[in-house]
Amino acid sequence: MNKLTALLLACLFVTAVGQEKPKANRPPPKKASGGKTGGYPPVIEGTQVETYRKIGDSEMKVWIFNPTEKATSPRAAIVFFFGGGWTGGSPVQFEAQSRELAARGMVALVADYRVASRQQAKPADCVSDAKACVRWIRTNAVRLGIDPDRIAAAGGSAGGHLAAATGTLPGLEGSDQDLKISSVPNALILFNPGTVMAPFPDLDLKGFGAGLDKAKFGCEPEAISPLHHVKKGTPPTIIFHGKADTTVPYTTVEKFAEIMKKNGNRCELVGYEGEKHGFFNTSKKQETLEAADAFLVSLGYLPAKK
Repeated sequence: MNKLTALLLACLFVTAVGQEKPKANRPPPKKASGGKTGGYPPVIEGTQVETYRKIGDSEMKVWIFNPTEKATSPRAAIVFFFGGGWTGGSPVQFEAQSRELAARGMVALVADYRVASRQQAKPADCVSDAKACVRWIRTNAVRLGIDPDRIAAAGGSAGGHLAAATGTLPGLEGSDQDLKISSVPNALILFNPGTVMAPFPDLDLKGFGAGLDKAKFGCEPEAISPLHHVKKGTPPTIIFHGKADTTVPYTTVEKFAEIMKKNGNRCELVGYEGEKHGFFNTSKKQETLEAADAFLVSLGYLPAKK
């Protein structure tokens, strides 16, 4: 491995703010104040936990935050995928956002998926899990009280890539999947997402995903690059991104938004001056949540705030 590739990989595998890198031989997690753990697997109080996919000995779970008010009709849903460079991370990254959106009337879910540090997974495996998760939600929509035509996928960094992947990429499905049921969400909410994994005209690819090849991705780079698969009908999208982000350069999401609009799709890019990678869970946490809420209101997924 040359020095440039090593540097890019180090950049790629930086764990998102607010996550803890798994440790070998970690004892069973202890419940912390607030009912959650920073470790893995997480314990999140007040959630309904279900398995959406089993691969070998690994059970991929979702933690479901249900609104407290009784539903009179199927609700919109949102599923969050955590960041961590496809190598680590925890579903608790989006616990706060999930609780607030559930309080507003959506069914919110945080999803686990296979990663390199726990299951020796490659990014293609992560995409396969994310698509399986969206499909599981749609398959079980009636039982869960969810409208199958109002499912949003969201995530940050590598999790943002996974959410974007569910809305754009063909293929990368598992043999255990019923392809008659769509794995494409109806909307995307992306926080400093990786959207470009292969060379693209007029774009200098740096940082996240640059320099990686088929052996690292588990598939051809273009096959896992959301930008390369944007087409008319790609779900409406909002992106929150720091303009000082060097892990996922702002130019990559600018290009994604440009191509989305050229294809007649709705894509809102909200840039934050001086903010770096992972800002959405620190300095701009409430601000980005409020903007995401407004986006969901505009789609009819949430009622307008009084």
